[in-house]
Amino acid sequence: MKMMQCHQLHRFRADTEGIAFPEQFNNPFRYVPHPLAELAAEQVKAEIAAHRDWVCQLQKGKMLGVLVVRDAEGKPGFLAAYSGNLAADTQAYFVPAIYNLLAPDGEFKVGEAEISNINADIARLQASARRTDAARELEVAKAKKDAALEAFKEQMRQAKTRREAKRQQGLSPSAQAALIKESQFQKAELKRLRLHHDALIAQKKMALDDIDHEIVALKKLRKRMSEALQERIFRLMVVKNAQGEQRDLMEVFDEFYNAHPSLQASPIPPAGAGECCAPKLLQFAFLHGLTPVCIAEFWWGASPAQEVRHHGHYYGACLSKCRPILSYMLKGIAMEETHAQPTIASPKEIILYQDPWIVVANKPAGMLTVPGRLTEHSLQSILSQAIGCDLKAAHRLDMSTSGIVVLAKTPQVYAFLQTEFAERRVEKCYMAWLEGEVATEEGVIDLPLRPDITDRPRQMVDPLHGKRAITRYKVVERSSNGRTLVHFHPLTGRTHQLRVHASHPSGLGCPIVGDMLYGRAASRLMLHAASISFTHPQSKATVCFSAPLPF
Repeated sequence: MKMMQCHQLHRFRADTEGIAFPEQFNNPFRYVPHPLAELAAEQVKAEIAAHRDWVCQLQKGKMLGVLVVRDAEGKPGFLAAYSGNLAADTQAYFVPAIYNLLAPDGEFKVGEAEISNINADIARLQASARRTDAARELEVAKAKKDAALEAFKEQMRQAKTRREAKRQQGLSPSAQAALIKESQFQKAELKRLRLHHDALIAQKKMALDDIDHEIVALKKLRKRMSEALQERIFRLMVVKNAQGEQRDLMEVFDEFYNAHPSLQASPIPPAGAGECCAPKLLQFAFLHGLTPVCIAEFWWGASPAQEVRHHGHYYGACLSKCRPILSYMLKGIAMEETHAQPTIASPKEIILYQDPWIVVANKPAGMLTVPGRLTEHSLQSILSQAIGCDLKAAHRLDMSTSGIVVLAKTPQVYAFLQTEFAERRVEKCYMAWLEGEVATEEGVIDLPLRPDITDRPRQMVDPLHGKRAITRYKVVERSSNGRTLVHFHPLTGRTHQLRVHASHPSGLGCPIVGDMLYGRAASRLMLHAASISFTHPQSKATVCFSAPLPF
């Protein structure tokens, strides 16, 4: 296809002469958008605003992406994509899907119709008069049992009262024996009555179970058909890489999981794999002889209920669906370093206090609290080596967060501090600059959190499966540039608790400045553990420590 006929390749309307092209392709999972990518994104936003039907659909929330490219003549341009599907006719502007799931006679639509028929059969059985009657008869049988047993128990209570009255009047041995025999007979009769009704209930339940077994069998069939359909679709999704190779998604994921077995959660790729922006953009570029320069993805519209997405903010590609695909597609492309260089600081700069039991340190932003999978360089390892003692951090801060960390010098002290944290006897205060103006002066945020298993380390708000997370906050200062300085007092210690509570619409709706995961990139994450108060493990006195705000 000639470039002049490629309608999805868009030229920049703005002047790009003064913008230097990046030397390497950016890491699609963690990046600050290049100025060229930002220009492309703004042009896409303007195009969307000009199409009313696009706006109506996108306002519900959609991830969009741009890929800056060079054509065969070295001229710059960009491609645009959206995740998933849109009902509006957008193929004249956005790049197409790797495999068209919406083709009426395609594999997906045919398989989807077959699964829909199974769903209809399940729904018919669940709503059938046969099942309704069987369920009602079972409930009637249970009610009859309860009524019969209660009536007989009342007879037994009355009989017992009469026997007690007779005993008080004095009885002969034979009369006493007769009363005992009567009591024993009634107990046996109660047992026989219960067994009789249980047998009737079992018959009714069996009739209902026969129908429900049909429903269960259909659901199992539906699951097998769905998994088989997904596998067929993934076989049809053939992607190219920068080296000119191509493989279907089943092969791509198999290769990735063989190299990273701990990351595999299912025998087949996750649903929606290959439908995100980045794979679509790269596929189109490789098929049309375009050279990728930089990529960026941004959110348009309302935020999902559980995730944190802000209109216009840039986000990295998702991990569970895109990491295996992009790892393959980007082979042969020079990329920026995936991992930032660790922050270096001397123990003298870090240590605030130490005694024979604890060390209190001021961790710089960009330094791990404890050693990670990829590096031993951390606050704990640096101080352990400097002090000559095997320290253990009693709690952790995110790598991007600065501030106070307490480390234990002995296992006994560590266990004591862990208990103090677990039982919420430690008081911590964080300070953070937030993007936007917080509506209230102070309050409590109570939003349960759980990991986003499709995009770790991101966290999600989940009232059903999440763990309770509580944060008190108070506004300290409101700046002239629309930012708000707050004090955060976490009453629980969930991962990314303050970051999600600040950014989620049901929290403060104002991301922490520099939060690349839940807000937008800046020079640093402006979150700082400013003070801590706890019981000293040896003296049992309350001790307090603070670290000045570094931003």
